[in-house]
Order: sequence, then structure tokens, then C-alpha cells
Amino acid sequence: MEEGYQNRTAFIKGAKDIAKEVKRQASKKVGRSVDRMSDEYSKRSYSRFEEDDDDDYPMQGSQDGGYYRGDSQAANDDEGAHSDSTEGHDEDDEIYEGEYQGIPRADSGKGSLAGGPGSVGAGAQQFRDIGVSEAERRKDQEELAQQYETILQECGHGKFQWTLYFVLGLALMADGVEIFVVGFVLPSAEKDMCLSEPNKSMLGLIVYFGMMVGAFLWGALADRIGRRQSLLISLSINSVFSFFSSFVQGYSTFLFCRLLSGVGIGGSIPIVFSYYSEFLAQEKRGEHLSWLCMFWMIGGIYASAMAWAIIPHYGWSFQMGSAYQFHSWRVFVLVCAFPSVAAIAALSAMPESPRFYLENGKHDEGWMILKQVHDTNMRAKGYPERVFSVTTIKTVKQMDELVDSGTDTPVWQRYRLKIMGLSRQVRENILACFSPEYKRTTFMLMAVWFTMSFSYYGLTVWFPDMIKYIQKQEYDSKTKTFTKERVEHVTFNFTLENQVHREGHYFNDKFLNLRMKSMVFEDSVFEECYFEDITSTHTFFRNCTFIASLFYNTDLFKYRFVNCKLVNSTFLHNKEGCMLDFSDDFNNAYMIYFVSFLGTLAVLPGNIVSALLMDKIGRLRMLAGSSVISCVSCFFLMFGNSESGMIALLCLFGGISIASWNALDVITVELYPSDKRTTAFGFLNALCKLAAVLGISIFQSFVGITKALPILFAAGALAAGSFLATKLPETRGQVLQ
Repeated sequence: MEEGYQNRTAFIKGAKDIAKEVKRQASKKVGRSVDRMSDEYSKRSYSRFEEDDDDDYPMQGSQDGGYYRGDSQAANDDEGAHSDSTEGHDEDDEIYEGEYQGIPRADSGKGSLAGGPGSVGAGAQQFRDIGVSEAERRKDQEELAQQYETILQECGHGKFQWTLYFVLGLALMADGVEIFVVGFVLPSAEKDMCLSEPNKSMLGLIVYFGMMVGAFLWGALADRIGRRQSLLISLSINSVFSFFSSFVQGYSTFLFCRLLSGVGIGGSIPIVFSYYSEFLAQEKRGEHLSWLCMFWMIGGIYASAMAWAIIPHYGWSFQMGSAYQFHSWRVFVLVCAFPSVAAIAALSAMPESPRFYLENGKHDEGWMILKQVHDTNMRAKGYPERVFSVTTIKTVKQMDELVDSGTDTPVWQRYRLKIMGLSRQVRENILACFSPEYKRTTFMLMAVWFTMSFSYYGLTVWFPDMIKYIQKQEYDSKTKTFTKERVEHVTFNFTLENQVHREGHYFNDKFLNLRMKSMVFEDSVFEECYFEDITSTHTFFRNCTFIASLFYNTDLFKYRFVNCKLVNSTFLHNKEGCMLDFSDDFNNAYMIYFVSFLGTLAVLPGNIVSALLMDKIGRLRMLAGSSVISCVSCFFLMFGNSESGMIALLCLFGGISIASWNALDVITVELYPSDKRTTAFGFLNALCKLAAVLGISIFQSFVGITKALPILFAAGALAAGSFLATKLPETRGQVLQ
């Protein structure tokens, strides 16, 4: 049998050589060159000759027939496996193996020319052909889904999947870090860059706008150019602009860099879950996608730990004059880019999704990757002798035609045509998510994603703001008030903090080398006073009069003097810009990092429970049940009147709601076919970020005003989301479409 196979291989090789020679001679006679692409496609040999030699090469294992080799052949033909070949025709119209003839020219067909008798009904025939092709493509996708699941079962779950788990986990970790970066640096950045309240709000929200654009963009591209390539590009953009943002000085450039950094990392979630799901068999998918979610938690812990370790240490900074300052919060921004850089390095060694290749008609590439998965897992399990028995994998009929722009077409024109074609394909993919087949599913998922994101992000930002408000109330309760005091010939060289002075009179006093924190002077008179080396925070003079006073090297700028009169007073060598004082909110900074650390760590139990139960109780029960419990937990917020109480409620809400997020990620992956999966996921994740912006903006406006409305908004959104989730189809136990 082996000798017969070798003879047949030699015969095929000879036939291919003869065919090429005939083709070359024919092209010389007619005076035109052969399409250059024939050389590339002639290498793609897929033929198995099962039909002619079933006795010599028995098949097994597939109901469709022809997918698996017999054991005897598998032992001898593992390395030399090849697949069905494309076919061409020689001068006598006899089929030979391995030659690709390209798309027929418009003038080479046997039909009539446009406008001739045969053109009648050509449009109708074209539509019929498109319908037939679409039906064939749908059938191919269904067959591929079933066979792909069987192949993953043979490959097993082992070393390859765990390696990919940690690689993609780094990308998901980078997304978690990005969410926390701006929140941690904002207290320092607002002073370093003299930010007003509107600028602070925009800086806090800009990363969500970037991630919204990135999720939509990279999710759509991943279905066209590949999961791995899209993820590498998006992570590279995130890394580059995260690096730049740590060095730029101006607010506008920092805002721009954080926006583009968010655009880059926005592709992480939709691509990572789709990418990993295509290497997981049905019985492992729900559990291991839930385990993957833990890296988002790890990203939050990493950001909290780095902020606690770096930002308060003002010694980790340098300054070149007054124009360039590099404080420790910039070091933190730089360190937060490390997970993204590590993910790029690790992902470079991983292959593309084989499901993507097979959906796009690339049989050989998909087969080789699946063989790599099989061999890696078998070697790790101690069975290196086991051979990958799959010989032929179903590929999906491609609807796109190959367009040859010609060698005379300018390069820019070729790229323009490629970009236009890619844009058209992306647009069609997005519209396909709203086709009659998927319209109901898409709208239901949109509602669930929106309600969950609105309540989750709104509350998680509202919690820290409420804690700050409680701290401020406690701080204000300790304010000391002095009225109608008269101070003469006194030197102040110590810290003045949390005081209010009304109707005072200060004569020939000196304020030297001191800090003023939360100081307010109202209706007071300063006569012949001297201010030198003053650093102030939340300090204001209201309705005060300054007579013959001198200000030297202070940061008492005009906005600190409200309705004040300056008579014969002078300002010399005022400090430029805003001064960053790390000891200003030292304890508050540690509290912010500690609260974020606890809130992120609190999701660990929810992650573990969801991973263990996802494949046992189903995605819908997990999603709806977790949403209902989160809804009920919102009403406990009414009892959060202390700092410790709010922290405990934050941990409770985060630990419960994470299970619904995990279930939503899994069900979104499984409800769409492979050629639309990341497009749909990216669109829904972009909607999630839009809801986050709305939730944060609305919930923040109620801080210090009322608790009832944020609680009602969050509970109502979660209740609506849990109800709508029950209307989605259950995907547990189904093959990946």
C-alpha cells in the first residue's frame, strides 16, 4: 500500500510538471503572460484521491466521510499530509491537480457579451447565483461547526490552551489597568497641570470614549483581518500612547494620548474572548472563559498596588526648570503600560485562530494550527506517539471575488481599493448583525449590556465619590473659626490648615516658608505684610484688603483673591504653573488605592463561583440570577452612612455583579457565528462604554445631594436587565457557531 501511494505521488508530480509546461508553451503562442497568482495557488495541493483508492486508504471517524485517516495510514502519513487541491484544465479540458486558473476574464466565457442576446435575464441569473452561493456558504458553516467541535475534542485541553490563557490574560489585564489609571493619577495630575473642574471631568471620561471607538473598530476588523493581527495592532497603539502620555506636559496632549491609548485597548475584550473561545471545546468553554475574566481583576489589583507603591513617593521625580516636570504619577502611568507590552511579546509567539482561517477558506493554515494544538497537548500529556488523524477540514465557500488591479495600477490606488473593500466588508458585517436572523438577539443583548454597564460603572464611581464626600464632611466638621482677631509683628512659619478667619486685622506680619491648606480669610485687612515661599491648597481670600504688602515666590494667584482690594501691593517672582505637593492628600491617596484594591479583590469569590457553575447551571441562570441579587443589594446602600459601611457595600456589589458580567461575555461569544463574532462583541462593548459614560455622569451629579435616585436608577436598570436576559436563548451545550 505504501509503495502504491508513492507511485501515485510520483505520477501526480509528473502530471503537474507536464501541465505547467503545456501552460507555458500556450501562453507564448497567444502572446500573453500567465496570471502571477497561479504560482502561489499551485502550491496549495489538497487532493486525497479517496474516491479512486478507498481500498488502499480506508477512512474512519466522520459521518460525512473523508475527514479522518485509517490507523495504518495515519502512522505513515502524518508529516506528509496534504489536502484537497484546486483544479485547473489543460488544452483538452482534462482536469489536472494543483493549478489555479484565476477568475475567468469577462471576454473568456462562453456566454454572450453585454447587450447581446444572451444578456436577457442576466441580472436575475446573477441574483439566483448569489442566493445559491449564500445557501452553500451557510451549509458549509454548519458542517464546519460540527466538524470543528469534533477536532477540538481530539486535540484535547492542555498545555496549548493554558499557554494561550496566560497570554490573552495579559491583554485582558491591560484593559483592567487602563480603567484605573486616570482615576488614580487625577488627584496629582489636576494640580500638576492646573486642571479646572470641567477638564478633570473630561480627563476622567476620555478613556471610556477611546475604548468605545476601539471596541467598535477592532472588533469589526478582527473578523476581516484576523484575531491575532487585530489584537497585536490594538495593543501596540495602547502601549505607544501610554508611553507618550507619561512624558507629555500639556493637558491637551495628555488628553489626546489617553484617548488614543483607550482606542488601542478598546479592542482587548471583544477580541480576547472570541479568540480564546475558538480554541475551547464545548464542555470547557464556559468555565475557562470565566477563569479568563480573572485577569481583569488582576489588572485592577496591579494598578492599585503600583499606585500605592509609586505615586505618594515624591522622591521618584525630577524637574528641568519650571517647563518640564516628571513627577511620580508619571512613573505610575509608564509602569501601567507594562502588561500591554508583555502581551504583545507573548502574543507574537501564538498562532492565529484556526477557525478564522477555515471560515475564510484557508484550509492548510487552519489544519497546521490544529495539528500544533494537538501535538502540543499530546506531548505534554505524555503521548507523543499519538498522531493527528484529521486529513481534510471543511472550509467555507467565499463570497468575495479576487480583484486583480493589475501591475500598472499605482500603489496608492491599490491601497485605496483594499481599504474601500475592507470598509465595505466591515459595513456588511455590522449590518448582518441586524439581519432578520440576528436582529432580535442583537437588540436584546444591547439592552442587557446597556443596563448592566449603566448601573455597574455608575455605582463603582459613585462609591468612591461618596466616600470622599463623607471624608470631606468629617474634615469640615473639624474646621476652626477665628473672628475679629488682631495680629501684629508676628512671623508665621508653620502650617496653617482647616481654618476660617473673619474680620481680622494683620499688621506688619510675615508669612514665611509655610503651607496653607484649606484656609479661608474673609473681610480681613492685611497691612504692610510680607508673604514669601507660600504653597497653598484650597486657600482663598474673600472681600479682603491688602495695603502695602509684598508677595514673593508664592502660588497665590489671582483666582485666590475674590473681591479683594490691593493697595500699593506688589507680586514678585510668582511660582509658575500649579505646584504639586505629595503630602497634601497623602492619607486620602492611600485610602483611594486601598478602597480600589478591596473592591477589585472582592470580585474573586464571584469569579470562582461563576467559573465552577457556568457549565452546570447555564449561562442564562447565571446572568439573570446574579443581576437579581445585585439589584437587591443596591437597596442596602441606604444604610451606608459611614466610610467603612460604604467600603463593605462596594465589595458586596462587586462580588455579586461579576458573575453576571462573566455570563454575559460567554453568551455573547456563543450567540454569533465566527464570521460575525468579534464584530457583534465589539459593537456591544462599545455600547457598554457609552452606557458607562452616561452612568458616571448621572450618578456623580447626585453626590452629596441624595442617595435615593442613584439607588433607584441602578436597581431599576439591573431589574430590567435581568428580565430581558431571561428572553435570550440558552447556549450551554451547543457547538460554537
